[in-house]
Amino acid sequence: MTAPEIPRPIPGARLLFSLDPSVSHLNHGSFGAMPISVQRAQQRLRDEVEANPLRFYGSGLMDRIVHTRRHLAAFLGADPDGSALVPNTTAAVSLILQSVGLRAADEVLLTDHAYGAVTMAVRRQCRRSGATARTVAVPLGASAADVTARIRAALRPGRTRLLVVDQVASATAALFPVREIVAAAREHDIPVLVDAAHVPGMLPVDVSAIGADFWAGNLHKWGWAPRGTALLTVAPAWRRRIDPLVVSWEHDEGFPLSVEFQGTIDYTSWLAAPAGVFALRTLGLEAVREHNVALAAYGQRVVGEALGLAPADLPGPGGPGVSMRVVPLPAGLASTPPEALELRLRIADKLAAEVAVNAWGGRGLLRLSAQIYNRPEDYHLLAERLPALIREMRR
Repeated sequence: MTAPEIPRPIPGARLLFSLDPSVSHLNHGSFGAMPISVQRAQQRLRDEVEANPLRFYGSGLMDRIVHTRRHLAAFLGADPDGSALVPNTTAAVSLILQSVGLRAADEVLLTDHAYGAVTMAVRRQCRRSGATARTVAVPLGASAADVTARIRAALRPGRTRLLVVDQVASATAALFPVREIVAAAREHDIPVLVDAAHVPGMLPVDVSAIGADFWAGNLHKWGWAPRGTALLTVAPAWRRRIDPLVVSWEHDEGFPLSVEFQGTIDYTSWLAAPAGVFALRTLGLEAVREHNVALAAYGQRVVGEALGLAPADLPGPGGPGVSMRVVPLPAGLASTPPEALELRLRIADKLAAEVAVNAWGGRGLLRLSAQIYNRPEDYHLLAERLPALIREMRR
């Protein structure tokens, strides 16, 4: 394995964000970060609301939401008439679980890469309905063909009511071949929900070409939108069956308006989201993506070497275009969720670095993100100080 190259920084990129310069922000994947231009766009909308709340909520709001949805759907290659703006992917998952009509004889199939809150939502809905949640194991680093084969073999026609699969897994940064997985499930008429929380902005995507029954992705991570902005796309056969989590005044209009209108919530995050897409396009989507992928690979190598890992010990890229990498932690460290949380907080407090730490498969995984505001020295600083912190915690 050749050493990853240090990508050329994008001029002025750090000045586009208002992040605390005393902290190494290496966890863009969890909550994202808004450029200053997007913050200002949202603030102008908030000022508009406060200048005349009745006018904002009572005149033309739904037209503005529909216009925004069409803009974001076009960016993602999704059908705007079959998509709805939602607060986040987690909310979309609960919405779909409520709508599919689980029964006692049914099961929901997930992989062991599924996001924790998604797994919790599945288990809750299964408890309510009497259905069963079942997990299929997918090894870290498995090939696309192997991933598809394992999931295909785990499907139970006539019993599997819903398959939930990540497009980019949060804990492991693995890229799943969702188009092939959807095709495999389609052979048995099994609906598929794609958790694409990390996809918008990070990867070029054509949602319609994936062919999933349900696809949900956050724009507030890699799409630079305000937090609370996601898009849920639903296949035509399911749109009349979507049962909103909140009943409000657009309920009788059906999907997507029945999902989007929720009274006096703050819609400014949605309406400002196109400013994030504009900022990405202004810098050049490909330039941003190439920079982030290369820097994530470099950061993984630097931190991995500091922990005594050879290049062969480091998981390869989760897939083309993924700008997150994981570094396996020493055995016995952060191997449970509480331990992973403790280590993450220690790193934040003691090392002034924000990272993600996840317990997966009985092993702690340090996840590093890369965004245009990051520099190689951010990863070097973490690498210099992390080994001592780990030794201190293991005494």
